[in-house]
Order: sequence, then C-alpha cells, then structure tokens
Amino acid sequence: MPTVVRRRLFAVALLCLLPFALHAAGREDIDARAREAMQELYSTSATAKDLGSRARGILIFPRVFKAGYGIGGEYGEGVLVSQGRTIDYFNIASASVGLQLGVQRKSVVVMFMTDEALQGFRDSEGWKVGVDGSIAIVTLGVGGEIDTENMRTPIIGFLFSNRGLMYNLTLEGSKISKIHR
Repeated sequence: MPTVVRRRLFAVALLCLLPFALHAAGREDIDARAREAMQELYSTSATAKDLGSRARGILIFPRVFKAGYGIGGEYGEGVLVSQGRTIDYFNIASASVGLQLGVQRKSVVVMFMTDEALQGFRDSEGWKVGVDGSIAIVTLGVGGEIDTENMRTPIIGFLFSNRGLMYNLTLEGSKISKIHR
C-alpha cells in the first residue's frame, strides 16, 4: 500500500477517534462508569465476581472505543482499584492495520491476581500487553460457559459489551499508560 494512502487512512481513523479522545473524562466520571462496568460484569458472570473478590488489584476501562477504516485505533480511560480504593488512572491505546470498518465500544477489566503481578504493572512506565505482561483473556465456550482454563494465571482479562462477554478478542499490542486526573 502506498505511503500516501496509508497516511490518509490513518488520518481517517484518528478523526473517528478524535471525539472520544477529546472528551477526556474526569475522576468522578471514570469512577462512576467503572462501578457500572463492574456491576455489569458481575451480573453477567459469577466466576468474574469470585475472581474479583480475590484479585489484588483491578484495572477497569469502562469505555474503550475502537474505530477503523483500513487502519484503526482504540482508546479508553480507566482506573486501577485495590482493596476498594482508587490507586491511579490509566488509558489504553492501540493501533491496527487490516480489514476493518466501523466503530465499536467495549469494556475491559484486567484483574491482577498476585501481588507480584500488580506491583510489576504499577512499577512499569507504559505497560504493553504481551510484552510487559500477558493477560489470559476469559472467553465464552460452547453454550455460553466461561472458559476456566486460564483462571490460575496471574493476570486475567475480561472484554465485554452491553451484550455480555465478547468472544475471541485480544488486547495484544495495547499500551496502558498512567494519566493524571
């Protein structure tokens, strides 16, 4: 693909995401949306609720927007919670190339099941999924059952929308960075 075409496609993807990125949420807004997202996840899955009660920290991105037209981008803001307290605020961002067209919204919850995994995340400067840490994404199996094969891993992720857990998605290549709110 010629460079000029790639640049135009990238510009279109950025323009699609611009309204979401410009509407940076405040602390109260992020916290309220995070509580709603967790209620939604827990009402969908008793397994998620059980894991959440045992997690050392939970990173919640209540609204992650993805837009693309050949080249796409993804962005969302969230909060890290540990023992019921807000620790810090973060954003998640990624770019992708391939056959894609449209806009999507999802919620992402990452549970750190060990103190070491949580501390490794907190000590990083810009944590890249798949490089700085692997996340076992919980997926739906046959009949809507949750695949529990990876439930013993130190970092577990849930991707869901208002229709429930999403099937066969990944966070590979996403970068999570601390933001100041």
